[in-house]
Amino acid sequence: MFKRIDRLQIDLPRVREPDPESAGAVQELLGGRFGEMSTLNNYMFQSFNFRSKKKLRPFYELIASITAEELGHVELVANTINLCLDGPIGNGSKNPDDAPLRDALGLGNKFNFVLGGQNAVPADSTGKPWSGDNVFSSGNLVDDLLHNFYLECGARTHKMRVYQMTTNETARELTGYLLVRGSVHAVAYAKALEEITGVDMTKMLPVPDLDNSKFDYAKKYEDEGSHLKLYRFSDDDYGLLNRIWTGPTPIGPPGELEVVDGTPEGGEIPDLAHVPEEFAPGFDEEQFLELSKRLKYEAGM
Repeated sequence: MFKRIDRLQIDLPRVREPDPESAGAVQELLGGRFGEMSTLNNYMFQSFNFRSKKKLRPFYELIASITAEELGHVELVANTINLCLDGPIGNGSKNPDDAPLRDALGLGNKFNFVLGGQNAVPADSTGKPWSGDNVFSSGNLVDDLLHNFYLECGARTHKMRVYQMTTNETARELTGYLLVRGSVHAVAYAKALEEITGVDMTKMLPVPDLDNSKFDYAKKYEDEGSHLKLYRFSDDDYGLLNRIWTGPTPIGPPGELEVVDGTPEGGEIPDLAHVPEEFAPGFDEEQFLELSKRLKYEAGM
């Protein structure tokens, strides 16, 4: 059972004008093979399918807690894409005959406009829909943990590349944060594997390099200690995470690993303006007012 909170995991800056190219690159971090939809669904099905939950409780709790965080990552990436797409991309006309969406013809991510109404879609950067074929849930705990470690490493590589593709502040805020949190997850799965097998997985951590100091938008989150924290995302459950997530951190500024009750403080979810040329959400100003009267709700207009 999931509890939903009406906040993003971090605050995202607003862009001054639409940046569809950056949005198209960030789509890979949402619906790509190593995107957040893949990490979410891998861990979610592994947690659903986990056997011997009582005997192997700390490992089950680790996967289950990271699942909850990944659900918030999907939300965060989608909102980043939406912010990068926010605003008129063409002539701003409300007359359909003026072809206000003509500029979308020259974009590689036309699906964001045709399918999504100028919003995020569950697809990769080429428009290929995300597939359940990306889910690995073998039923074997060591295999699953090893796959998860590999998945986080692959996801990190893609985030580093997208970071270097764009100077868009919103996209970089997202990728900087995810670089830090993805490193946490890679280390968590490495520590879990070490507990089970006795193999020092930290010797594999430089593949890829988990050093975030050269990424300004990531370094600031490490300076705040985000690389030390594993969240339970629960009010009362998952209390055994500290059996695995404990000791000095192998990455980032030195410190002791910490299990944090609840969730990150988070940031405001953007309230995007309507886009008449996309018929999204499909109401004009008068209809907004009429609807708010019917609902006896102040629409904030």
